[in-house]
Parts: sequence; C-alpha cells; structure tokens
Amino acid sequence: MPLLAHPLKILIILFNILCGSLPVAAVATPQPVTEGWEYRWGDLPFNADGTPDWAPTLQPEQWNAIKFPSNPPGRDGRDQVWYRVILPAGDFHEPVLYILSVDLIVQVWLDGQNIYQYGTFDEHGRGKFEGWPWHKITLPTDYQGKTLYFRVYSGYTDIGLWGEISLMDNSELMLYVLKNSFEDLFVAGFSLLVALLALIFSMLQGGRKTFSSVALFALASSVMLVAESQASLLIVPNAIFWNYLGAGGYFLLPVAMGLMLDQWLGDRRSPAINLIWKLHLAYAVCALSLALAGAVELSSTYPPFDALLLLSLTVMGGVTIPRISSLAGEQQVLVLVCGVFGALLVVDMAVAHGVLPWRPVPVSLGLFVFSLAVVVISLRHYVVTQKSLQKLTVTLEQQVAERTEKTEILLQREQARASLLSLENEKIQVFAGVIAELQACVSLNQAFQLLVEAMPKLCSPLKGMIYRQTASGGYERLDHWGYGDGHPELAPFVATLNSLPDPIRLIAGSIEDAEAASRSWRGLVCFPLNIEFANHGTALEGLLLLDGDSISTSGHTEYGAARLMSSINLAAERIGITLSGISLREDLQRYSYEDALTGLKNRRYFDQLFEHETAVALRKGLPLSLLLVDIDHFKRFNDTHGHEAGDTALQAFAAILKSRFRGSDIVCRYGGEEFVVILPGSDIAGARERAEELREATRREAVMFEGNNLGPLTISIGVASWPENTSMPGQLLKLADEALYSAKTGGRDKVEVFPEA
Repeated sequence: MPLLAHPLKILIILFNILCGSLPVAAVATPQPVTEGWEYRWGDLPFNADGTPDWAPTLQPEQWNAIKFPSNPPGRDGRDQVWYRVILPAGDFHEPVLYILSVDLIVQVWLDGQNIYQYGTFDEHGRGKFEGWPWHKITLPTDYQGKTLYFRVYSGYTDIGLWGEISLMDNSELMLYVLKNSFEDLFVAGFSLLVALLALIFSMLQGGRKTFSSVALFALASSVMLVAESQASLLIVPNAIFWNYLGAGGYFLLPVAMGLMLDQWLGDRRSPAINLIWKLHLAYAVCALSLALAGAVELSSTYPPFDALLLLSLTVMGGVTIPRISSLAGEQQVLVLVCGVFGALLVVDMAVAHGVLPWRPVPVSLGLFVFSLAVVVISLRHYVVTQKSLQKLTVTLEQQVAERTEKTEILLQREQARASLLSLENEKIQVFAGVIAELQACVSLNQAFQLLVEAMPKLCSPLKGMIYRQTASGGYERLDHWGYGDGHPELAPFVATLNSLPDPIRLIAGSIEDAEAASRSWRGLVCFPLNIEFANHGTALEGLLLLDGDSISTSGHTEYGAARLMSSINLAAERIGITLSGISLREDLQRYSYEDALTGLKNRRYFDQLFEHETAVALRKGLPLSLLLVDIDHFKRFNDTHGHEAGDTALQAFAAILKSRFRGSDIVCRYGGEEFVVILPGSDIAGARERAEELREATRREAVMFEGNNLGPLTISIGVASWPENTSMPGQLLKLADEALYSAKTGGRDKVEVFPEA
C-alpha cells in the first residue's frame, strides 16, 4: 500500500487538525460502492502468462449476487473466493478505491491487469496473514463501467472485504483518513496523559496498586486506539507492527479491569476475578509469543480471545454488580464507566465477527468517559486539598497582617508609587478575569453582555461608554458609567463615526511623551474593538469611549495616566482578538450544533451549553429551569401517516417552540421526538407557566401534510428547577426526565413538575 514517504509531514498535518487549523470538515464526500457485487467460490485457473483464465467467469451461473462482498453463504470450510463489481460513474481527477479492511490477502484485477496486491499468494492461491491495513487502489481515469475483480484468500473466520468501500480522489484520501482517525487519536492522547499521571501518582504514593491498574487500563486502551486508527499507517507504514501493538493493548484490557476490580473489592475480593486477570495475562503472553515465533497467525488469536473476553466480562459483571453498593462513590463511578466501555467492546466484537452489520462503534467514547471520570475524581481530591490549604492560608494571612501594621510607616513614603502599581495590578487581575469569562462565551451577544457588566469595573475611576454596531451600520450605546445622575453628551445612537474622535494611537514611552499625550486628552478618547469575521473580514464592531477630563482628574500624574491609557488600549486590542475567536467559533458551532430537520440546536450543543449555564447559575446565584418535552404517541403517528408526515410534524412542533421562547432561552432537539428547553433566570413557577403555555399552543396547532389535516399533536413535559429541586444544577436533566416519565405514565398530554426539595 503506497503511503506518504515523510512521517514528519503526517505529524504536522495531524497536529494542525488537532489545533483546528485544517478544514477537516471540508473533505469531499466519498462515493460508496455498495451495489452490483457478485461472488464465486474457489480460485480461477491461471494462464501461462500469470493472468487468470477469464473464460469460466463468462458463465453466469458461476457468479452469484451478494449485497456486500463478505462471507458469502455456503462457505463449508473454503478459503478462496472471487468478487467482482462494475465500477459506477464518478467525477474524480485521480480516482482511487478506498477499502477499510480485507480478510486476509487480496489481488485486484482490472482489464486483465493485476493493479493491486496485498499479501503473497503461493502456487495454490493461499498465503500468510500480513496484517489488517486499509487499502488504496489506484484506478485509471476511464474506470467507469469497467468490471473490477478481487481475488481473496482467508483462513480467518471472515473472508472478503470489510467495512467501508468508497471511490474518492487521491488528493482527498489522506485528509479523509485523518478525519476518520481524529476522535480515536484525540481520546488516545488524552488517555495517555491520564496513564502518565496515574503512573506518577503511583510512584509518589509508594507504588499504590490502584493507580498502577488505572495506568495500565488507560495505556492499553490508548495503544489499542492508536494501533486500530487508520492514521497509524501514515506514521509507520507497517500493518503487522500496528496489529501486534493493537493486539497487545486489546489482550491486556481485561487484565487491567480485573486488577482494578480485585483491588476495589478489598476484603470482598473474588477468586474468580483474580483468576480472570491472571488467565488473560497468560493468554496475552502466550498468544503474542506464538504469533511472533510463527507458530500461529496473529489473526487466529482473536476469535478465542473474544470468546474468553465475553465470558470474563459476564463473570466480572456478575461478581461486581451485587457488591457495588459496598464500594466508595468514586469506585462506583469507575465501575460504571468500565461497564460502558466493556459493553462497547462487546458491540465492536459483534460487528467484527459479522453478528451485527458493519458500523463504526464509538469504543473511543467509552475510553474518553473513563479517562474523564479519572480526571474529575482527581480534581475533586485536588479541591479538597486546596480547601485545607486555604484554611492554613487564612491563619498565615492573619499573622502577616499583624506584622504589616508594624511596617506601615515605612510604606507611606512609597504610597504614590504603590498606588499606581496597585491600580495596574488590580486592572490586570480584572482584565484576566474578563478574558477568562469571554473565552467561555459561546456567542458575541453573550460576550458583549459580559463586557457591559465588566467595563465599569475595568475602567473605574474613569467615566466612559461602550457602543456596539447595529444591523443598520450605526452604533448603539450599551451602557455608560461614572456620570452619576447625569448622562453623556454623546447620543445613545450614533449613525456615523464622523462625530467621534479618532481611535487612540499614541502610546507614551518616556515621561516627556506621556506629558505631551496627556495634554491632548480633552473630550472623549476612543478605543476601537475590532473583530475579525469569517464572512466579511475585520470590522469595527464596538467602541470604548472614555472621558478625557476624568483621565486628567483621576489623581495620577501625567505619566501614570499615560500608562493607564496604554494598558486600556492593549486591553481593547486583546478583547478584540478574543471576540474574533468567539465570532469564528460561533460560525463553526452554528454548522456543527444545528439539527438539520428542525433547524433547532442539537444534543451536542445542549450538552455543552447546559454545562456552561449551570456554571453561570452557580456563579451568579440565578435560578435555572429545564423543560424536557416528548411528543405523545409519535411512533403511532409515524406508523399511521408515514415517516415523511412524521418529519413534517417534528418541523411544525419546532416552529411552535421557536415562537414560544425568548431569545435568552435555549431550545434543542434532544433526540427523536424529545426536545429540551433551558430557561436561564426562570424559577419553577415561571417554568411551569411556560410549559403549560407550550402544551396549550401545541394542542391548538394542526399538522398539515400534503394538503391534509392530520390533527394536532399532544405533548408531555417534565419540569425541574434549581435551586428548588436540587442543590446541584447539573442534576436538572435527570430530574426533568423523571418528571417527564411521571407525566407519560400519568396519561400524557400534561405538565409534570418535579417535587420541590
């Protein structure tokens, strides 16, 4: 398989993808080859020149149709098969055929020529296992309508092609492979970091076995993900090397899981779990050693291991579940995420053996959840430690305060200079906090709302105003401060910039420059907030205006005032850069977080924004409510009127949702016929009222499909609110789901509010 000759180039491209600087999402859509496949058992005879004798292939009865070129019926121990397909039309400049995997070795023929081969065929048409790479088969530009033949040998449980088979341009292939591998590589890197931290903690705590087993699990999982990712071959183009690494990581997973369970159960250890991890360790050593020695093929070690793993997971679950209540809370969390990871492994195993149809199984998601749980638990321990340190710090601060009183006389002579330094330090801290909060914003509207709250504190004691550009091109004042009961002379809305001063440009260097600059600060001093947009470049989106007279009377020297203005100017530039990042991220998220059918935000958007809103609610002490909405009997609606009518019903209900909620509310399609609404600042009474209004509005709106009135929908709604229902706003989704279940079991078409705590 021809690969890139420079692994460094691969690493650079992969690094750019991880940093988000390559448009991975812009990779052209491949063209799947899924129709017209045929197969025939056995090998074809070969002519003296080494080409197959195609004459028998012209007999139609020897070829049989098959939906996908894998595991034809009636194998009966046979290990040779031919597949063929007529290549469909396509518009590709450098066409290649991409195949995810082949069991086990393959030749590809076109126009009587062997255009691709992986593995070595002997005189009997058989060969040895040489790994499971992905395959790139270069095609001529006039491939359309030609028949492509595949000669396959396999002594494995599966025979034939496996996974995705698609046509694409050669120039797009590498980015396509990297795109498919991005999630696995990201999770593997995160898991490797967790493994390293767990190993360090293990050494710092005298080789504590719990950390060692966590490190082994994270390391084995990450090695398996990297080895099984398609991008691995772009780094080291040796499939069998990666297969051995992947097998090693895969075989060690139950060892790590058994060790963790064996240690967490403590005095209640089970001999069965102790035996399981030792048995798997012995299997991993023996299987890899025999494969390396050539006694067995590596591929033949997977089926026995999968059977053993399925049995082991069943036994470990049967032993652990009855005893889970005796574990610590953190151990229970890790047991649950290990269970999720094990379930994903079982599904992946079923796909690999053809029990389930091929589909990508998010094994990396299970590993990511485990690694994230380890990180969260570690952070919790860190917080507990920090609280103890804070108590000690309070005592130390009291001692320092007593000593500071004795030195106060010495500090008076430095008061003027200290005042300036203190102000600068205060503004730096405030500015750092503003930037940190801005970076957490998900939209420019949210960012400007935050700036309105932060600017008076950032610019105090100076009078000032902040303006933002409107859709008409003018500038509207968002807020002003420092004027007391009075108002600024500048109007609340400015149509053009002609009446405004030029943006500040002179930054004082020497004392003489500072004095010269300060004399020019009369009237308003303007600081631009320039933002770079993805669709129309850089624009003057906002203006920070400070009163020049308040600068001169702020109590600082000319040089101190100049330094203050310099700092504010730099702050305005940094804010503009941060807002540019929010703008670009907002554009990107609008495409990745939108549900295509309803136009509402999707579940991914909800998961991220809900976490942000809970943090805001906790920080500001504002109420937060959640509505979980389910369309009643939607499956029956689909069965009665058809799925197209069901889609129309979902769109109609989405339109009702959009019309019933204010701009600060967040409406998302949670999945299927379920929708979720986040109500920031709304208490439980307001949320109940909004839910009842939505239910009544839905009953009044008939669903129209192809000119027919299908009648109105009814909905059931579960309502939960913080802090009335729970002390943890992150629990609102679970509580709302319980309330929704109560509404559905109570007859549907109703609003159910979770009982107040």
